[in-house]
Order: sequence, then C-alpha cells, then structure tokens
Amino acid sequence: MFTLSDKKIKVAIAGVGNCASALIQGIYYYKKKQDIETSGLMHENIGGYKPWDLEIVAAWDIDERKVGYDISEAIFNPPNCTAVFHRNVPKTGVKVRKGKVLDGYPEHMKNYPPENAFVLSDAKEDSLDTVVKVLIESGADVLINYVPVGAERAARFYAEACLKAGVAFVNCMPTFIVSDDEWAKKFEAEGIPAVGDDIKSQVGATITHRVLTQLLLDRGVKIDRTYQLNVGGNTDFLNMLERSRLTTKRRSKTEAVSSLIPYGMDPRNIHIGPSDYVPWLKDRKIAFIRLEGRLFGDVPMHVELRLDVEDSPNSAGVAIDAIRCAKLAQDRGIGGALYSISAYTMKHPPIQYTDWQARQMVEEFIAGMRER
Repeated sequence: MFTLSDKKIKVAIAGVGNCASALIQGIYYYKKKQDIETSGLMHENIGGYKPWDLEIVAAWDIDERKVGYDISEAIFNPPNCTAVFHRNVPKTGVKVRKGKVLDGYPEHMKNYPPENAFVLSDAKEDSLDTVVKVLIESGADVLINYVPVGAERAARFYAEACLKAGVAFVNCMPTFIVSDDEWAKKFEAEGIPAVGDDIKSQVGATITHRVLTQLLLDRGVKIDRTYQLNVGGNTDFLNMLERSRLTTKRRSKTEAVSSLIPYGMDPRNIHIGPSDYVPWLKDRKIAFIRLEGRLFGDVPMHVELRLDVEDSPNSAGVAIDAIRCAKLAQDRGIGGALYSISAYTMKHPPIQYTDWQARQMVEEFIAGMRER
C-alpha cells in the first residue's frame, strides 16, 4: 500500500506550447533540486503533493513539429521559444497526439515564417470519443488547457472531454468555462473539480497592476484612468494580432483590475490588453502600466511601471499550484468550481477576491478548513 507521498498526479495537456514547456521543465528542475534550498515556488507542498509528483500521461497539439514526438522532445521544438532552464527532460513514452483543430489555428499564421508560427499537422485529428478514451486509459487525474487565445470551441472541446472522462480541468485560457454558471454546474453535477479561467502569472502584468491599484485605493487615491499595454514575441502574441480573437482576453484582463475599483469608471479611461508582436522578444513579455489619480486636495499624481519577464515560466509557477489543488479537491471528493485557487491563480475566476483574501482562502483550502 502506498502513501500520499508515493502518489503521482497524472496530467494531460491540451496545447504543447511555451507554457507546457516551462511546466514540464519545472517538474524535472525541482525534482533535481528537491534536497536543496530552492526559489520560485509559491508552495512546495500542497496536501502532500510536491512539484515533482506531476507526471505527464497524455498530450495534444496541432503543429506538425509536436504531433508524433515524445513530449520530452516536442516541448523544445519550434515555434516554442521560452527559456530553457532544464534541458535534460527524459523520454516519457508519451507521444503528442493530433488534437481537434476547430478554431485553434488562426489563418494569419500562414503569413509568418514557420519558426515563429504554427504549422498545421496533416495527421488525423482525435475525435471527442478518442480524447475521452485516451484520458481514461492513461489514468489522467487533471487536464490543463493551453489552447490558443480565441480558440473558444477548442477549449470547450477539452472541457467536454474532461466531463465525460471524469478528469479535473484547469483552464489557463480566457475562454469562460469555470466562471460560466452553466459549465460550472456541469462540473459540480459530475463531481469533477475545475479551476479557471485565464491564468494569472506569478509576477505578471495583471497581478502587478492589481497590487498597484489596491495600493492606491488603500491610500485614499481616487483613480481616474489607467492602462496596461503588453508586447511579446511568442506565438501567443502572434496569435493575438488577430483582434477578433481578443474579446474574452480583453474582458478577462480588464475585469481583473476593474473588479477592485469600488466605483464606476468610464470605459474610455481603462485600457488593458495585448498591444503588439515583436518577434525578437521571443518569450519575453514587456508590460507598460500607468495609473493616474488624485491625492489629498485633488492634487494629481501618476505612477508608471515597466515590467520585463519571461512569460511562460511566469505562468508555470502558478499552474503547478492550480494542478495540485485540483488533485487535492479530487482526493476529497469535491466537484465544481474551486473558488479559492481560481481567485488566486486566475484573472477571471467565478468570484473575484482581493489577492490577500484569495491567498488566505487557498491556505485554508490546503489545510482542509475550506471546502472549495
């Protein structure tokens, strides 16, 4: 009989891009460093699960340089361009399967060099029934969704597969599933945990913007206007050049900040979202944040900040907690939206809380003092 510490969290991945690369590198990086003082983790231990207890058991993508490859190779293949901080990822025996394309391939990608863009595989796509079968046969506990921004149908395809297979769902993308009442009720009815939507990086533009906003509000500053402009060079930013794919992304990022402000702001005075694609930045993301407000006596003030981060490891540092909390809920027989970890790790959770409240709720959830 094995103990909790011997157990693995079996993870399936939809979308083997930069975020998946950083996550998988991190599993093996922290496994190697586990007996050494390490940095970069929000939680080393969540309910007995460590970062290196994650095991990838299934994966889907649509790019010809990913499909058919062992995932240990696929994560380093183009157009992935994130930092390589742990190259020695062993062969897993898990081959990347061809996922359902649906709306996951933006047509404008054809106009860019293949080293920067998706190259559509001509392999046969897995049907919903096949995805469900693979999830069940692989023993997957959790599926993490990394399909591209704007791939609304593709994201829901994998959510539906999780419902049919009884697999917990972590939605890192801005398709509103966990924060949608109808979908949340489906997960609750099936007793399946769900975390989402739209991952909030460890120290990214959204969390930084929220902290600055809360600081000004706590100090009595009346915020009149604000913006957040983001540029980067990975396929996420290339994908988002197609502005029609950005409806939920802009809403998710905007509401993450505006939800903290206790008074209405003219929509023209709050602008948050991706701004442009700069190929040579690769996986670096640069955010420009500005807040303007009024101090004592209505004297004006402003604060400007430039944040420069490697985008995907920043995301993976949060995803690894979301996955472990989903598994912990699964162990406890808790289904439906997990409010605490969603509020702490996602831009558009079912219920928004301040970050300090969300962190406290997560600690209570881990300790078993809070159901969800």
